[in-house]
Amino acid sequence: MTHPLLPESSSSDPDLSHIGPRDKAEILAQALPYIRQFHGKTIVIKYGGNAMTDPALQADFAEDVVLLKLVGMNPVVVHGGGPQIEMALNRLGKKGHFIQGMRVTDDETMEVVEWVLAGQVQQDIVGLINQAGGKAVGLTGRDGGLIRAKKLTMLDKDDASKEHDIGFVGEIVSIDPSVVKALQDDAFIPVISPIGFGENNESYNINADVVAGKLATVLKAEKLVLLTNIPGVLNKAGELLTDLTAREIDGLFADGTISGGMLPKIEGALDAAKSGVNAVHIIDGRVPHAMLLEILTDKAYGTMIRSH
Repeated sequence: MTHPLLPESSSSDPDLSHIGPRDKAEILAQALPYIRQFHGKTIVIKYGGNAMTDPALQADFAEDVVLLKLVGMNPVVVHGGGPQIEMALNRLGKKGHFIQGMRVTDDETMEVVEWVLAGQVQQDIVGLINQAGGKAVGLTGRDGGLIRAKKLTMLDKDDASKEHDIGFVGEIVSIDPSVVKALQDDAFIPVISPIGFGENNESYNINADVVAGKLATVLKAEKLVLLTNIPGVLNKAGELLTDLTAREIDGLFADGTISGGMLPKIEGALDAAKSGVNAVHIIDGRVPHAMLLEILTDKAYGTMIRSH
């Protein structure tokens, strides 16, 4: 599934010797209209899945982000870290407890979530981007009052009068993007951990897809890119749907084509598309340089949801 003109190798220094000068010029010429179109525009990237755990794909991702910045776009990275949190909790002998698919987050679990997301995971990503030649800065929702949150109320799916207490899992009250804008204007690449703060300065763990979608809306981003472990939105025959409008997505919900684990991802994407983000891309982070290929070529490497 690699691009015909690009090498299959995905090491941090790919061997381009087999690509002739004419092909290289062709690749650059194809990218030019996209570079021109998106120059100065904000692109919010939700970083997750294999792209986040496979060392070769990590290096590709960092290079892609730096290149987007170098050609004049403003990438903003929001990351998750479910597997890393799970590993840290296991090391402490803490058993994860879930209600309706959501992790119950008590005091101790929230502490672990904070040091894994805002410490280990965030700093790894910042380091990778800096190593690739960028200037990344790590933020949580506390920095500059970026993400105000409150406790998520979860109703029972069978009995709406019953509420489940899932601890320090939050929903967004408001986003103040001024710290992100200040960094962008100064050539930095913000890397954001999805942790918000409440009115008593308590911390909340927030779904990273939701944070990315809301942030894209507030920043009036040109694009929201979600890196996942699936090729994109598939129809019932398992074929990739590359170009959809928000209205068509509503139809896929209604007829059950989109269900299960895809629901929360698409819902955040759909909200962003309906709230002014021009295009939302759900792409396969397992494909080397998928992000560049999706943004800078006319070939689809995932599903693009257009606002209208």
